[in-house]
Amino acid sequence: MRILHAIHSANPKGGGPIEGLKQLSASNISQGHSVEVITLDAPGQPWMKDFPLPLHPMGPSFLRYGYSPRFVPWMRQHHRDYDVVIVNGIWQYNSFGVWSALRGSSTAYCVFTHGMLDPWFKKAYPLKHLKKWIYWPWAEYRVLRDARAVFFTCEEERRLARASFWLYRSNEIVLTYGTAAPEGNPEAQQALFLETFPETAHKRLILFLGRIHEKKGCELLIQAFARLVREGAPSEPGDVHLIIAGPGEEGAYAAGLRQLAGQLGIENRITWTGMVTGDLKWGAFRAAEVFILPSHQENFGIAVAEALAAGIPVLISNKVNIWREIDEDGGGLVENDDLEGACLLLKRWFELPDTEQEAMRANAQWCYAKRFSIPKVAKSFTTALEGLGFKTR
Repeated sequence: MRILHAIHSANPKGGGPIEGLKQLSASNISQGHSVEVITLDAPGQPWMKDFPLPLHPMGPSFLRYGYSPRFVPWMRQHHRDYDVVIVNGIWQYNSFGVWSALRGSSTAYCVFTHGMLDPWFKKAYPLKHLKKWIYWPWAEYRVLRDARAVFFTCEEERRLARASFWLYRSNEIVLTYGTAAPEGNPEAQQALFLETFPETAHKRLILFLGRIHEKKGCELLIQAFARLVREGAPSEPGDVHLIIAGPGEEGAYAAGLRQLAGQLGIENRITWTGMVTGDLKWGAFRAAEVFILPSHQENFGIAVAEALAAGIPVLISNKVNIWREIDEDGGGLVENDDLEGACLLLKRWFELPDTEQEAMRANAQWCYAKRFSIPKVAKSFTTALEGLGFKTR
């Protein structure tokens, strides 16, 4: 099968959607399929030289919406080269552009919404939601309505999507989703991370890894961590250390978080790594004893699945859409997405006996293997395409 993925940007700083696309595509290629990617990126970006798939950048694009006059003509010229187009994300020109180019053609498309219909955005950004309502009926509603299928990465995402807009119609399919297991030498990866950030050595490390954004609940994490330190837990006062890893470190929101940490007197107990990839990223997982994400909204959470794959228990809010699966399998702890919930996550973890922490580590890996491994993801994806009438062999 010849697959074309359309996504706003292939920049790795985009986080989960592009990482998930790369992982799924690698498995699809191993199955004998061909995969290419079209984006709204401007050509010649430095990260493009390491991108693992054939890439068609249609930029430069304009405004945050990403309009590119090259996108639709290219799609109309080349759509017959592909059996299916997969739209990744909505609310930007890659989705409406695909709809515009393919309507009335012989090439069908499917859509991953990647959580972008979650009603949390309606509450958090009411003005933006009002703006979306203006073009919902003539743009994204049609994109979803006319798609061969709209893919959701878990049942919770599908349920929440129905609460965003009253004018909503789509052929909904829930797929298995996940990420690849870590590769490389665990001891070498851990050593690399500790050498790169020597202040983290000989500490009990709590890891946050993800885009530094207000929806992730980072301010709750810092306040909860300060309370943990203030109460003298877990053991020796110098033991516990927080790692905040991910893109967005230099933004205004991150600056406010640093100021908050200073006001709470814990700035020396936090290491800000910026974006980490490859062995350095896996070294962060290897070095940490627990992963935390007190997010207000999380469609899936690729980093959560990566932590499970590395055998790291996860402390998550009940706004991470796969929380029920993790709770059922005993791979982590779940609380509300508020300050009390974030505090409880840390308190409960550090109060667990060593034997229960070890059991949770084993459960984390079992949960990953059972639900979120890439072979299962690729099988779910191709099975869905077969069911939609696409020939995958």
